[in-house]
Amino acid sequence: MILSIIIPTYNEEEYLPVLLESIKEQNFKDYEIIVADANSEDKTREIAEEYGCTVIDGGMPAVGRNNGAKIAKGEYLLFLDSDLKLTDEYLQNVIYEFRMERLGIGITQMEPLSEKTQDKIFHELANNFMIAVENIKPHGAGCYGIIAKKELHDKCGGFDEELTFGEDTDYIERLAKEERFKVLRRAKVGVSTRRIEEEGLEQVLRQYGKSTLNDFLGKRTDAEELNYTFEHKHSDAPKKNILDNISLESERLMELKEAYNKSKKKIEVLSQTPNDKKEGEKKVVFYCVCGEGMGHAIRSAVMIKAIEERYDVYVFSSDRAYEYLHDKFEHTYKIGGFNTVYEDNHVKNVKTFYKAIKDNPKNLKKGYQQLYKKARALKPAVIVNDFEIYGNILSNMLNIPMITLDNIHMITQTKIDYPSHETRNILKAKGVIKAYVFKPKIHILTSFFYPKIRSKKKAVLYPPVLRDEILELEPTIGDYILVYQTSKESMSLIEKLKVLDEKFIVYGFNKDETDENLTFRTFNEDQFFKDLADAKAVVCNGGFTFISESIALKKPIFSIPAQGNFEQLLNGFYVQKLGYGEYHNSMNITKLATFLKKLPKYQEKLNTVKTHDNKGIINELIYRIEKYSKK
Repeated sequence: MILSIIIPTYNEEEYLPVLLESIKEQNFKDYEIIVADANSEDKTREIAEEYGCTVIDGGMPAVGRNNGAKIAKGEYLLFLDSDLKLTDEYLQNVIYEFRMERLGIGITQMEPLSEKTQDKIFHELANNFMIAVENIKPHGAGCYGIIAKKELHDKCGGFDEELTFGEDTDYIERLAKEERFKVLRRAKVGVSTRRIEEEGLEQVLRQYGKSTLNDFLGKRTDAEELNYTFEHKHSDAPKKNILDNISLESERLMELKEAYNKSKKKIEVLSQTPNDKKEGEKKVVFYCVCGEGMGHAIRSAVMIKAIEERYDVYVFSSDRAYEYLHDKFEHTYKIGGFNTVYEDNHVKNVKTFYKAIKDNPKNLKKGYQQLYKKARALKPAVIVNDFEIYGNILSNMLNIPMITLDNIHMITQTKIDYPSHETRNILKAKGVIKAYVFKPKIHILTSFFYPKIRSKKKAVLYPPVLRDEILELEPTIGDYILVYQTSKESMSLIEKLKVLDEKFIVYGFNKDETDENLTFRTFNEDQFFKDLADAKAVVCNGGFTFISESIALKKPIFSIPAQGNFEQLLNGFYVQKLGYGEYHNSMNITKLATFLKKLPKYQEKLNTVKTHDNKGIINELIYRIEKYSKK
């Protein structure tokens, strides 16, 4: 379960149905509702039960919230007061931004359930103040939609039950010391103005003004000191001159307001949507794709297709990736690229280096003519980079924000496991990766294994990007093994397969012929999808995309990573670590025969893997494009 909604109550039969009905109307449905009731004397408990809520004993708000959290099943806890009303798409927006920003604790903004101008001004001031001080003094103006990771709540001991006022701000401050806090921008919750109506705006301002000043001075405020109670009673006392009272209270908060005004200007600059384009004109996005192998191009094609209606996307790539993307998208341009030299499944570092030196002048010229000139003419708002070096150079040369979206940066951004004897190779791989791509705004990582992201790294992690054709397949277990080789120098590996009493369908050698138990096929997407869907196992190098698609289709994997390619070795290593198959340094017929005998074991493990669609990473990319677009 994703979300547990926790609501403390006391005599709320008038307000609770409004909140519960607004929750019921949300499109987001993966939640439970826990009502912690402080022995209400009205129908609060009966109403909660009628709406399917779990009703438990509560007490003061901190007690009720903690009691609710103890039995919560959700990954996240959302604490709501009982007199709120959720706005449209509230839950979806809260979860989306909380995850996108990788928060541990957050709070939503408020909008009054009132049409009075004074109420709107008061709540907007509160919203802007919370935003202004979020990085200085994490703060909550009441428990109006506090969301936290359950594990963080438990780690920090929940709400302080000894506090009778300001327990929400204390809670936010303590959790914000452990993980990132933010006032969420996408969602606002409807807030009752009953306390203002019952006690008068002067009293409310005095209460929250005094408690806020005490917070900034490091002091806690007692409810008795503010004449504050959990229950609410309507008052017939005449209202005082509200405008005069606002003026008096504003003087007491002048210093804080000045700080707020300075911060508000910074916030407005960061949050403004670029307006230098004509109304209706799309933002220009440059999408730069590594040309080596097909994995980068296949993944990028899925992402480009998902965003091309929203943005004007211009694609830049080289070699086979260019040919693949050029057939799919109108604005695709060929640039230079670097390619690794392989011989018999081994990376030849010296030959790779000399080839790069030889091709570099030509590549720079192509990169300048296509990327630089196009950038000057089209003024891209952002560059999306799938491990392509010239897009990175352009980003830094013209100060264009860059977002990376690839699997390669798992090596630098996460705490990966790897064979202990590969320390030298990982250091070399990290050096190459950092030379290729540097100073992006964010790394969007995609992977079939999920290590922790390193501390202080700007990165988010999603499951592999899969083609729609793969997601739509219904796999079966046939009587052959599919072999996928991307290097033509790997023929010696293939010849060894003839000694086994098995059928093999082989891709990667650009020919259609049969040689004993080997059936070679030229690449055709429709045929390839069918062959992959019906194979009983696969033999491959360590290419990320093919391995990811094989896992999605529940195919046991025998991986022979290209020697010297750390990224392929890492993929093969995790295939074995997760129980999806094996990886070996070379094609060994004895080991392959043993692997085939273990297929049921690997199949059982693969059957537990959940296949994800691409919605999450697509939404992430759109969110980041909007956030980082050049003004």
